[in-house]
Amino acid sequence: MFNHADEEYKCPICLAIQGVENDATWIKQADIFYRDELVLGFISSKFIEGNEGHPLIVPIAHVENLYDLPSELGGRVLDLAKRTAIALKEIRTCDGVTTAQFNEPAGDQHAFHYHMHVIPRFTGDNFHEALWKTRKSEPEERVEYARKLREWFAK
Repeated sequence: MFNHADEEYKCPICLAIQGVENDATWIKQADIFYRDELVLGFISSKFIEGNEGHPLIVPIAHVENLYDLPSELGGRVLDLAKRTAIALKEIRTCDGVTTAQFNEPAGDQHAFHYHMHVIPRFTGDNFHEALWKTRKSEPEERVEYARKLREWFAK
């Protein structure tokens, strides 16, 4: 329903889930901090100034957007987003957390695989201005963010 990826679309998130690291996906295996049979959490390769290293939560199964997301799977995504938000409060000592999820090109969806952003927020972080000025991070910049979350989920 309301899909925009054509038959030739190479989903960068599915590639990462399959363990592929190439030019079609910016996601590295070292970015992944959580995985079970239904959901995956990883550090975004796009850094928002002042809120760098924010996690994304995705279903393992390819689901393009919110319209196609089965309720049970949506519950699992939300549960991992909640646990990740709690982890961010502890690890990053952030003042709050913003979750965001975009659908369709007009809704600013860029990767056509459902994904929820979990963004640590800090008082005075200028988030609303910085949100649209993201930069592609280098893989080594993300390693420490993923490592800390992996450790939190392992305890």
